Amino acid sequence: MGHTASRICTLLSILFVSCMLASAANDGLIRIALKKRPIMESIYGDLVPKSGTVDHEVALGYSGVRMNSADEGFYDPVTEAINHVRVHQQRMLRDIEAAAMEGRLKHFWSYRGFRERGSLKNGTQNHPLALKNFLNAQYFGEIGVGCPPQNFTVVFDTGSSNLWVPSAKCVFSLACYFHRKYESRSSSTYMENGTPASIHYGTGSIHGYYSQDQVTIGDLVVNNQEFIEATHEPGLTFLAAKFDGILGLGFKEISVEGADPVWYNMIQQSLVTDKVFSFWLNRNANDINGGEIVFGGADESHYKGDHTYTRVTRKAYWQFEMGDFFIGGRSTGICVDGCAVIADSGTSLIAGPIAAIAQIHAHIGATGVANEECKQVVARHGHEMLELLQDKTPPAQVCSKIGFCKSDGAHGISDGIESVLGETHKSADEVSDATCNACEMAVTWMQSEFVQNHTKEGKLEYANQLCGNMPSPVGSYVDCRHIGHLPNVAFSIGGRAFELTPEQQYILKFGEGFLAHCMSGFTALDIPPPIGPLWILGDVFMGAYHTIFDYGKMRVGFADSA
Repeated sequence: MGHTASRICTLLSILFVSCMLASAANDGLIRIALKKRPIMESIYGDLVPKSGTVDHEVALGYSGVRMNSADEGFYDPVTEAINHVRVHQQRMLRDIEAAAMEGRLKHFWSYRGFRERGSLKNGTQNHPLALKNFLNAQYFGEIGVGCPPQNFTVVFDTGSSNLWVPSAKCVFSLACYFHRKYESRSSSTYMENGTPASIHYGTGSIHGYYSQDQVTIGDLVVNNQEFIEATHEPGLTFLAAKFDGILGLGFKEISVEGADPVWYNMIQQSLVTDKVFSFWLNRNANDINGGEIVFGGADESHYKGDHTYTRVTRKAYWQFEMGDFFIGGRSTGICVDGCAVIADSGTSLIAGPIAAIAQIHAHIGATGVANEECKQVVARHGHEMLELLQDKTPPAQVCSKIGFCKSDGAHGISDGIESVLGETHKSADEVSDATCNACEMAVTWMQSEFVQNHTKEGKLEYANQLCGNMPSPVGSYVDCRHIGHLPNVAFSIGGRAFELTPEQQYILKFGEGFLAHCMSGFTALDIPPPIGPLWILGDVFMGAYHTIFDYGKMRVGFADSA
């Protein structure tokens, strides 16, 4: 009897997939129809919500949310940093759209079948799933939960590890009435669990409990999958989102209550031969194909050349090490000794150390804001800092020798800091932290100028210039007329320099002609040593480089997207 029920459920799952198909590849691989909203039509569309409305905030809302640790008493600086970036992006993208709303043109959702199959590596062992693209800021796809499958649209997020969908028992949250909800009574394979669970985000949280059921993803059926039924979705973040839930593809180490992630169960149930999955994110605004995630391999038609691999260094997020960071072929000096990096499909932009982002923005003429602590430090102690560097003092020790930072670079200890900054309303720790950070940024900039053999006054002028034009918390704009003359930037990963060009890569352009607005694809993020400096390579980078997440060999690979 049990075997009969299982066969029936499998048949129903196949029928569920067939209902979503636009076309099927000749080798039997299933591709699910995708929706895409081209960025030009989205920004100027008649139905695009105005800045500040519920629709607008939630349309870009997932860029402003992030999962915290499963243990509410546990503090993870990396998680908190990602959280901060997501909140920052939400504000920034809201302002971008507000600036672009001047011309409000037509907006619509369009449907189109998946393009003809390409060459799938490892043949029929690959399991492709089409992704939808919303505003080039969110990528998500369709799954089924239960038997018969109940359809849900989810974000495939490499920076979290849990699957959650709204529950039919969610009756007190408005957001649940605008999304599909899971009804356990309608599934013959449902198994009760009941363990309470919460996931905390930068703009709110979801609450619910664990249940167990089968999950259908493309042509794969994952049995006995633990997931969270969300019974409470407060705030505006999920109210008008175009997705129902989130499917995490991170490691079990960050899973709430230690539940096995969907990807882990795919492996344990031998649903994939190769323990890899890959992302292709389409950044072509004129193409309605949003992208593709492939479980068990990679589609060779989506990349050119070989992948360059680097090993995972922290089994939580897909974290690895990178070498130097270059602007126009010149070293910034930020990551000469290495930086931690996270490949994150759930983050829209590229986030990095503020000292590096400030250098990028100086070279591309991006708008910014002045940092008075930084300007004061350079004005009053710039010559002393240069002399220490000239005397071969290690850059990490310069600020501690002056008295702005402790010997470990944690924060300042100088008795004169408060009078130098003229701040009286901040605590001593807040003031000293800000001054230490400002000093360390200035040292980094001065050190990078030493390589260029600039004069002492030239180094001070450069540092002061950057202090006066720090990355803006609401986004940094550039002149669209100058994009063609901006420098390339590059990340050194696995021995290869991965370049990003300004056109269609690290500069985000909205509109055409006199209505055009251009914004930097970089945002600031500061995590101090020993965990930092940290970079987050989001969709801006993953759109340029096809990405393979190799769980079997604990590595991440990048190749030019095709």
